[in-house]
Amino acid sequence: MKNALTIVTRGERELVMTRAFQAPRRLVWEAYTKPELLTRWLGVFDGWTFAVCDVDLRVGGAYRWVWRHPEHGELAMGGVYTELVAPEGLVSTERFDQSWYPGAAINTARLTEKAGATTLEITTRYDTKEARDAVLRSPMESGMAAGLDNLERLLPTLS
Repeated sequence: MKNALTIVTRGERELVMTRAFQAPRRLVWEAYTKPELLTRWLGVFDGWTFAVCDVDLRVGGAYRWVWRHPEHGELAMGGVYTELVAPEGLVSTERFDQSWYPGAAINTARLTEKAGATTLEITTRYDTKEARDAVLRSPMESGMAAGLDNLERLLPTLS
């Protein structure tokens, strides 16, 4: 893929993940927020399936996502949307059922479009530096990259 995922730390508690797509912001927003599209790209790789994708896309609305793998079992998470400005971005809380890092997080996703290309920037702020560092030591980066590669392949089919 020509548009690689970049992940950098900011401060002691944040990760900033950035990826560009050759698609209008409207399409990236739809793929990022609609359950029928999310289930086609997010976390779907290496035998993982997106089994539950409940989204109540409004401020105060909740989301619930569950992935399943034949060998690794279930990975479930959820949260609440605290800010929402379509198609510019959203802010949501994040907590995994299977606590693979301590505490919770806040995700801020921003979409910016320039000359028909859209950049997705996700800033995740963890409760502690230890939580952020635990995520950095996990296979999160390869999982995010695989999902965003799926998204890149999906976007041309939506236009």
